[in-house]
Amino acid sequence: MARLVVLAVLAALLTPATSVSAQPDRHADLPLAGRVIVIDPGHQLGNSRHRAEVDQPVPAGNGQTKPCNTTGTATNGGFPEATFTWRVATRLAARLRALGAEVVLTRTTNSRADWGPCVDVRGLLGNAGYRGWDRPADLKISIHGDGSLSGGRGFHVIVAAKAEGRAASTAFGRTVRGALHDRGFRDATYTAGGRGLTHRSDLATLNLSEVPTAMVELGNMRSAADARVMTSRKGQRRYAAALAAAVSRYLR
Repeated sequence: MARLVVLAVLAALLTPATSVSAQPDRHADLPLAGRVIVIDPGHQLGNSRHRAEVDQPVPAGNGQTKPCNTTGTATNGGFPEATFTWRVATRLAARLRALGAEVVLTRTTNSRADWGPCVDVRGLLGNAGYRGWDRPADLKISIHGDGSLSGGRGFHVIVAAKAEGRAASTAFGRTVRGALHDRGFRDATYTAGGRGLTHRSDLATLNLSEVPTAMVELGNMRSAADARVMTSRKGQRRYAAALAAAVSRYLR
């Protein structure tokens, strides 16, 4: 009996162990497996309490500087842009993770105690080499709500005007625009010539990014019609579904 026990122990010791990396990846067959997406929920709820910090100038690309951040806008009823963008971003993140993607958010709280991050950090996050990233993200999407007093309504997508990466970001921006159309959202009536897509050279989030990036103003929070959608859970889910469809469509 003792000899059998010894043989069993030796057999166990000599059998090669199976490493974690050798285990089959349960997510490998999902459509966005291996993809890395950066989601930027605009602003932060506590920015208004940290004006000295958010007013400090930071690099914005193209030789420009801009304030670290701003307070963002709100509906006429006081619903903050920061909360709107956070709710859409977290819903979007959940959808993308369910499709197999790795998702990184530029902020991980929606708190009156927190501020930032600065727009240069938002722009750089996802670039290869920044904060030790050994590869670039596949895409970045920056989520905002507009505060136009024009009385107009609707969404518009903004991409960088810089030559480097312009084609990829423009293609992604057009995909975002199309996916929002598919969910029943319409181009802004008060900007971008009613086409829902514009190029800008003054935004750090776009200028400093080296990956395909689109910034989207999902609606005009000062419009009563847009505000009803943007403050509702149903509306936030519709926005998240449209943006998830855009990411999937562009990457697939």
